Amino acid sequence: MLEFLFPIVYLVCFAAIAGGAFSLMTQNLRSASAMPAPRQRHPEAPAQGEEVLYVDLSRERLEKLYEQAS
Repeated sequence: MLEFLFPIVYLVCFAAIAGGAFSLMTQNLRSASAMPAPRQRHPEAPAQGEEVLYVDLSRERLEKLYEQAS
């Protein structure tokens, strides 16, 4: 009985895996050709041309600050 049932179960499982793989490939190809939606700007991002404050932590700048303090 098992000699007859095993090939049928094997072919059903093989067909399910092959069908899933083919479906996954086609969906990946479709999504790759679709244009992605434009990314939204973060609400805290500076506007175009707006000045931004930053801290210069380069080694040379820190050495100068250390020498000024002593």
